[in-house]
Amino acid sequence: MGDFVRTRFSVLGPLRAWRGDAELVLGPPKQRGLLALLLTQPGHPVTVNEIVDVLWGQDPPDSAVNVVQRHIGALRRLLEPDLPARGESRWLVRGSGGYRLEVDPDCLDLLRFRSLRQSAAACEEPVAATELLIKALALWRGPAASGIPAEIRAHPAFAAVDGEHLAVVKEAAEWALKAGPDLGARVLVTLRQAAAHHLLDEALQARLILVLAATGHQAEALDVHRTVRDRLADELGVSPGAELQAAHQQVVNRTRARDLPAPTSRPEPTDEAEPEQDTAVTVRPAQLPADLVSFTGRHRELADVQALLPGEDASTVVISAIGGMAGVGKTALAVHWAHRIADRFPDGQLYINLRGFHPTGSIMSPAEAVRSFLDALDVPAQRIPAGLDAQAALYRSLLADRRMLIVLDNARDSEHVRPLLPGAPGCLVIVTSRHQLYGLVAGEGAHPVTLDVLSGADALELLSRRLGAERVAREPDAATRIVESCGGLPLALAIVSARAVVNPSFPLASIAAELRESQDTLEAFTGETPAANARSAFSWSYGLLTPAAARLFRLLALHPGPDCSLAAAASLAGQRPGQVRPLLAELVRAHLLSEPVPGRYGCHELLRAYGTELGQDQDPAQELSTARRRMLDHYLHSALAADRVLAPSRERIEPNPHAAGVTVARFTDQAGAADWLADHRSVLLAAIEQSARHGCGEHTWQLAAALEMYLDRNGCWQQQLTAQTTAGNAAQSLGDLRGQAHAHRALGFVSGRLEHWDEADAHLFRALKLFAEIGDPAGQGRVHRYFAFLANGRHRHEDALGHYTRATTLYSEAGRRSGEASVANEIGWTYILMGKYDSALQECGRALVVHQEIGDRNGEAAAWDSLGYAHHHLDEHGQALECYEHALTLYRAIRDRYLEADTLVHIGDTCHAARRPAEAELAWRRALGILDDIGHPDARHVRDKLTPDAAPATGEEPRQR
Repeated sequence: MGDFVRTRFSVLGPLRAWRGDAELVLGPPKQRGLLALLLTQPGHPVTVNEIVDVLWGQDPPDSAVNVVQRHIGALRRLLEPDLPARGESRWLVRGSGGYRLEVDPDCLDLLRFRSLRQSAAACEEPVAATELLIKALALWRGPAASGIPAEIRAHPAFAAVDGEHLAVVKEAAEWALKAGPDLGARVLVTLRQAAAHHLLDEALQARLILVLAATGHQAEALDVHRTVRDRLADELGVSPGAELQAAHQQVVNRTRARDLPAPTSRPEPTDEAEPEQDTAVTVRPAQLPADLVSFTGRHRELADVQALLPGEDASTVVISAIGGMAGVGKTALAVHWAHRIADRFPDGQLYINLRGFHPTGSIMSPAEAVRSFLDALDVPAQRIPAGLDAQAALYRSLLADRRMLIVLDNARDSEHVRPLLPGAPGCLVIVTSRHQLYGLVAGEGAHPVTLDVLSGADALELLSRRLGAERVAREPDAATRIVESCGGLPLALAIVSARAVVNPSFPLASIAAELRESQDTLEAFTGETPAANARSAFSWSYGLLTPAAARLFRLLALHPGPDCSLAAAASLAGQRPGQVRPLLAELVRAHLLSEPVPGRYGCHELLRAYGTELGQDQDPAQELSTARRRMLDHYLHSALAADRVLAPSRERIEPNPHAAGVTVARFTDQAGAADWLADHRSVLLAAIEQSARHGCGEHTWQLAAALEMYLDRNGCWQQQLTAQTTAGNAAQSLGDLRGQAHAHRALGFVSGRLEHWDEADAHLFRALKLFAEIGDPAGQGRVHRYFAFLANGRHRHEDALGHYTRATTLYSEAGRRSGEASVANEIGWTYILMGKYDSALQECGRALVVHQEIGDRNGEAAAWDSLGYAHHHLDEHGQALECYEHALTLYRAIRDRYLEADTLVHIGDTCHAARRPAEAELAWRRALGILDDIGHPDARHVRDKLTPDAAPATGEEPRQR
């Protein structure tokens, strides 16, 4: 085999391997994932089933075992290129139903790490034990096996290795507390890093607090406790546990017990020295920046904050926390309001930019800010004590009994501003931040004000102020298009306005065209400096995210429509909702997302464009494509689940199983299913268009098919036409006959709704032929029902009966009793249109019996309504109303609002015929309320019934159940 060449591996951080001095290229993603898995369990066999589970999750391909074997062979050739074809590998050994990787202890960092940990555990001397654990922690360069596919690294095998790192961090902290402050300081860096990634690990945070205090960082230790306490309250709704409380109390006791000498810089009091109380404000600071001449709008927000002004008898410090996304105008509002009310604060105004999101990372510390304020208040240097706590106490003393306005701009978080808050009433503090300052609201009683983008009118006013009213008035349409492209974001409007001002000869129409051409990018919103650059401004917030939240932000840019649910976000990420919820909360706190209603998340279009750019730059195209397909799977399977709950017996498509990592919405009742479809309608329609653009043709037509009945019942006929046209084109490009058949059938029906009769017939004939080709008799039966419905709409009732006869035969062939019963009811309705009411009662009665037998409540409700309509025409008004009440009860139970309204109209017609005008009007008004609420075109017919002196229509129109 030749000379032995040493092979080394690294898995504590990025997965790497070397043969001699040459680093190896470890192959495709799943091969790297397989090697990483074996390295986490060196010397132990890993079964093939476990390997398949790690690499593919719950949905492995049939060839999974063969693929594993190929990867094993490739790894053997990589690690031992001189190995004969049938030679025995030194490294990769087959046995016990799987494979094991034999690695020398000094050739794998994980084994060295575990060896050092064991040595420390056997050690009784704190200094030696701490040194060993510091060496062990030095081997880590990031999360275990980072760089392998995220869905593989999510397996518990890798989480267990990460857990070993966390356990050693805690052990090192415990030994360091015994070993003394020098070793404590060496542990502190790693301890801080771990604590920043495990914010709610109380045991870890408790150790951080104790080590901070032991190394002379008492103030920081107390700050850590406050931060963790607030996070526990905000995110989990709990108080700190016993371990964290004990650590805090220990620091408090130590702080109280300290014998602090007086600051050496302060002269000892003498007979000639100034008395202590002379340390006071000797100047009236006026630090506010200039107000923006172009400031406009924000009338509601200004009214809200104006109501916060402290009165003469104020008992607390008033704090207003202004939050919002980058570029939304937080500083502009704060400064403008401060100028308006400055005269209410005779002792002056303090202003400071805390640089919480500065692009260079040069955040101003609370200590710097306090010292700056003390300088502004003209406190002599020799009278300023050492340490943040003492300086903050002096600052609060100086503001006692004074009325001052303090503006703390661009704060990082609540802890960033706490040392700068006055302690006595009479002052007003205005804080701005891109983060939601929950801590200030919960702990200090701050009044939150969240800025949204400008309204269309205010945005046009801002444009007019920057460009001149005359220039905007000359091209009002172009100005409106500019405002729309900027999405009402003040920063974007300012950037575009600057371009127009610098180029006064440019027509606004040409600038609007530039913005339209740069749609979905930020190229039009780039200025010379970061302050005038939307991409740069967004990056300051993005750069502070944890890696997991940053990944989710990029993936959310793939989501269509105005907002996104928790389940959809989880599907995009391929994670459980519980894992994604805190990441969404992090993005909301950073104002990179908004949460307009609980559980629904949206973002500005320019932020979406920024996320798209980041994803294209940082994420592999295959990963983005896989995430998009998971999202489409979520919407398809959730829409079908909702439809299944609303109408269990309805004919519907059966899609392929959804991908691993997809969360499907579950519904326990019809109300939840109906609400879900109503809430997600615009997103589902957008998903149809997006899936077509990105080549996901099967999702396109299946989503359209899943929504067909919902869109029809709610009168969304133009949306139906668009969606089904897109679906048909996508299915045709795939050569998918089933998809084409469903799309043509739906297009035929909606064309009939819109009275485009020729197009309707052409689509339905095409659908009938396609369903016959694929051997789907139930599909053919439904097409004949559609033909019959359109025939009734054109008063061709005999043609309709012929189509219903063929539909009955086809449903019988397919074994679809519900379909047969529905056809019987529709035949009965056709008889009503023909004036054959007794025949109608017979057919509709037969339909009712079958629907009741099979438990089809939709069909039962339709049959009751038809029976009521037949009795109405026989002047049997009492029996008609009794039947309608049965139908109404069922439609309300299954949340079919359109057919509930339809039955209410029938009740009104019958009451009117029975000379009960008040009851008729009540029923019609209830129907009109529903139809107006869902935006259905039938509302105009009901409104006509309520017009004085109008003769109510008989309502003899075709019905499709």
